[in-house]
Amino acid sequence: MTEVLKLKKSNCKNCYKCIRHCPVKSIRFSGNQAHIIGNECILCGKCFVVCPQDAKEIVDETEKVKVMLQSGEPVYVSLAPSFVANYEDSSVQDLCGALEKLGFSGVEETAVGATIVKTEYERMLREEKRNVLISSCCHSVNLLIQKYFPQLLPNLADILSPMQAHCADMKKRHPGAKTVFIGPCVAKKDEAAYYGYADAVLTFEELSAMLAEKGIEIGRSGSVTEKRLARFFPTTGGILKTMAKQEGYTYIAIDGTENCIEALRDIEAGKVNQCFVEMSACVGSCIGGPVMEKKNRQVSLVRDYISVASSAGGEDFAVDQPMPEELAKHIEYIPHKASAPNDEEIAEILRKMGKTRPEDELNCGSCGYNTCREKAVAVYQGKAHISMCLPFLKEKAENFSDTIIKNTPNAIVVLNEELEVQQINKAALKIMNIPRASDVLGEPVVRILDPKTFLSVRDSGRGIKDCRTYLAEYKRYVEQTILYDRDYHILICLMRDVTDEENERSKKEKISRQTVEIADNVVDKQMRIVQEIASLLGETAAETKIALAKLKESIADE
Repeated sequence: MTEVLKLKKSNCKNCYKCIRHCPVKSIRFSGNQAHIIGNECILCGKCFVVCPQDAKEIVDETEKVKVMLQSGEPVYVSLAPSFVANYEDSSVQDLCGALEKLGFSGVEETAVGATIVKTEYERMLREEKRNVLISSCCHSVNLLIQKYFPQLLPNLADILSPMQAHCADMKKRHPGAKTVFIGPCVAKKDEAAYYGYADAVLTFEELSAMLAEKGIEIGRSGSVTEKRLARFFPTTGGILKTMAKQEGYTYIAIDGTENCIEALRDIEAGKVNQCFVEMSACVGSCIGGPVMEKKNRQVSLVRDYISVASSAGGEDFAVDQPMPEELAKHIEYIPHKASAPNDEEIAEILRKMGKTRPEDELNCGSCGYNTCREKAVAVYQGKAHISMCLPFLKEKAENFSDTIIKNTPNAIVVLNEELEVQQINKAALKIMNIPRASDVLGEPVVRILDPKTFLSVRDSGRGIKDCRTYLAEYKRYVEQTILYDRDYHILICLMRDVTDEENERSKKEKISRQTVEIADNVVDKQMRIVQEIASLLGETAAETKIALAKLKESIADE
């Protein structure tokens, strides 16, 4: 299969929306990026439509068409009849005039090819008497059957699509010409690349961009010269409206890939017989195509149907009906190699996702898969990761944070902006002598702590850090940090019990004071002793001096 849809890696935001909407889950995640699995994709384009980041892009063939136009060879347009829904109030003549200004040699409606195809459907039912015949106009439906319901390939009409039949017819009438199909379908790019017939495919968006580049405006005459029956083809039931009904057959129109899958299961089970089934992957058929210019207009399937119906009806296009062998197309099985796990392997993957009991399988669909078991199969096949389970991640994160909060020696109290207790851990309960967390959860913080500091932090937006506080009511010293989270509108209070440290510090201070007092007393006592000794020494010295003086005098007299 040609790579028609690609990923713009920088834009993928890991939202899983593409998986949720992909009917065949043909997307795998690697490095938090969504990758389309080519051999499983049916090119319905849903991932392109629903991606909120525009991370999916369609291969642009504008430059290829420009080269064709510059080559000098005649280039003809096969214009999908859904154009009347995309270019409101514009007729085929209006489009023809604008396209000829771009350099195209001529423009015809793909509805000409639709007339050829529906006539062949009528012949197949009339002459081949097939039990169940499925229309093959929608390439996405063809891919769905080729990849997921290969046993129903004999029921798929093995003839050209309207695009192929019309391009083949134009090339027959204009030898040497190139053909370009313009429509609202992603899958047609792959169909043209694989089978040929159309040399290039443009979406309506690509056409609008080419016209805008050249400053060409499409007229809005809205006038339809001849109403033709096959213009109903791009609507749900449009093929059936054009067909002559064969007696003994039931005719059913089904749109939407999920509805097509259910119908194919019924056909596979033998529940449907003698039936012609018109299938379209898009809801509303082609007028609900993925590359109708939805970004530039308000989409309404009802209004779009009315636009198509206003140009349809009446007679068939006059065509030169080819022989059946000229319209035959070989549609083969396209295998995809994804193997399926057994029950034990599924159970092991579910266990790793924390799902050990049936009630653990929430089947919430947040990962993009319909059930937890479907997700487990995708994990086994390498398309998904265990971490894509939102409840698993939430529970894991909560368990991790709860483990930290419960086992940390620090007290934690979380308040909302109304200063009501939202969370409190065991360490905090112990500090404040609270028996159970339920006693204070939802209650004003004033019941357990002074709210002044919390009010100050909330109103100023400035937190406090490592502020030593005495909780008089609890006779405890704490080192308190209070933070305000504006994004989550909560206040977080962290408290470290430093009562023992404070008591030890007080004890040391008391011992220090006592030591100082003792030292002072010793010094004072020693000073008194010194003073007394000095006093005694002073008296003794005086007496000695007098005695010596008298002795000196006595000796002198002699």
